[in-house]
Amino acid sequence: MIGIFDSGVGGMTVARSIEQLLPTYPLLYLGDIAHSPYGPKSAQTIIDCAINNTRFLISKGAKLIVIACNSAASVATDSLRQQFQIPIIEVILPAIEEAARTTKNGRIGLIGTSATIRSTSYETALTEINQNIKIFTKACPLLVPLVEEGWHNKRETKMILKRYLHSLKNNQLDTLILGCTHYPLLKHLIGPRIGKKVSLVDSSETTAKYLKHYLHQNPHLKATEPHTPEQNRYYITDYNDTAQKVANRIFNRHIDLLLTRNICKS
Repeated sequence: MIGIFDSGVGGMTVARSIEQLLPTYPLLYLGDIAHSPYGPKSAQTIIDCAINNTRFLISKGAKLIVIACNSAASVATDSLRQQFQIPIIEVILPAIEEAARTTKNGRIGLIGTSATIRSTSYETALTEINQNIKIFTKACPLLVPLVEEGWHNKRETKMILKRYLHSLKNNQLDTLILGCTHYPLLKHLIGPRIGKKVSLVDSSETTAKYLKHYLHQNPHLKATEPHTPEQNRYYITDYNDTAQKVANRIFNRHIDLLLTRNICKS
């Protein structure tokens, strides 16, 4: 079973992409809505939440963990790999590899939460792949709350995006990494505002492709029992109507959200 966690429902974009590529693999999702967003929180608080989220997913049968949250991936991946003896896959490396393959002029932009940008994890990963590529970053702390509120087409969201992307547009980018799994829900707004010549790298899609390759290389993790996407389980640490609407929109079907408490006591 594949366990996936995020600070809210935005990480369901990763779950949806995985479901599309690996429909016979059982998925278990945890959205920590009660403590969202992770971006403004301290590194230690995010690590504590990530550990508790992982522990919960393992208790429910997960044999592999996908960190569908850039903030958690940025600061908690090493801690999780040290503490848990199961594969941990995060969203940063797949996105960086895709961006490095995509760029033609070696100028890549990155938008993400404050925690993600502050960690410089993308820059570190990119340097290991290609030291000649330049990356330009912009923290966008208001976007996750807007997505979690379902404000995908509000005038305020468009204005905030325009403000965030303005400085990046001056750097002659040809590729932009959506460094948060909530951001694919805003692709229809981001694309026109960053420019039609800029390729968008969707970390939810790149992570799903990376996971498919990983499972092919590790056949012992292959699902053995018959399974359909409708059997996947989706837990949240707090409930609101907007979360339900966003989940349904991502999957284009009704998703039963299962409420669980006391995952992270930060």
